[in-house]
Amino acid sequence: MTAGTILGVPQSAPDFAVPPGACDCHVHVFGPASRYPWSPDRTYTPGEAGVDDLLDLQRGLRLDRVVIVHPGPYGTDNRRTLDALRQLGPRRARGVCVIAPSTEAATLRAMHSDGIRGARVNLELKGRQDPGLAADLLRRTADTVGPLGWHLQAYTRLSVLDALHDVIQALPIPFVVDHFGRAAASGGPDQPGFAALLSLLRGGRAYVKLSAANRISSHPETADAAPIARALIAANPDRVLWGTDWPHTGGAGRDGDPAATIEPFVPVDDGAALNRLAAWAGDPALTRRILVDNPARLYGF
Repeated sequence: MTAGTILGVPQSAPDFAVPPGACDCHVHVFGPASRYPWSPDRTYTPGEAGVDDLLDLQRGLRLDRVVIVHPGPYGTDNRRTLDALRQLGPRRARGVCVIAPSTEAATLRAMHSDGIRGARVNLELKGRQDPGLAADLLRRTADTVGPLGWHLQAYTRLSVLDALHDVIQALPIPFVVDHFGRAAASGGPDQPGFAALLSLLRGGRAYVKLSAANRISSHPETADAAPIARALIAANPDRVLWGTDWPHTGGAGRDGDPAATIEPFVPVDDGAALNRLAAWAGDPALTRRILVDNPARLYGF
């Protein structure tokens, strides 16, 4: 069975009873460029993927809630994300923003009213993999957003998580790791740095998103991601989230001028990804914790 076609990609229908209140914890919304201008410093230019497309995906996968993560091509201009949150409404949507050191407290409070519940830092940008610089950025951002009750989300790799383990454990707010911590699916649970991620989960200060398995796997069905996913769930099922990473940036086109080429989205079957989560969890009650209870706690649904 299919759940329809979204942005030209056929989506499998869920093969299990998706629990009410289930949440996709990692999506982006793009365009139109005429209304939401791109950052001149962007590293890629995506196509359009609007709120109506997102709602089609939500309906097809029988999901009731969503978290919009502000994407890199907009820099610290959060208008596209904030407008999407207003359009979707507080019963369905929450967001994660990107801020600058100069972002004022009044701006943060206004974003909170629109549904923002976290700030994202990209530690994959040039220079931010240095542990000292990364630690300072995490501490400063946590101090800025902590008074609002927000969390801190990071796109980073296992080696950085390993180097910053104690810093992350000491943060005064929850810490969320994107996309399996960029663990290589082929490396399995014994790969260098993975133990640090497991430790952060067991300590209860960090969450991990089982999102974008296609980013860490070269297998067509991402079957080699299963051991990693199951190890993360076993470490602390109350600190595991799931997301699609829709509409899947990262297609061809990043070798040239990022402003000159519209990068195609990667064709990913998100319904199949949702079904794999249920298989990884192996139990309806555990699946519900990952899809419903954990997002409700972290994002305040």
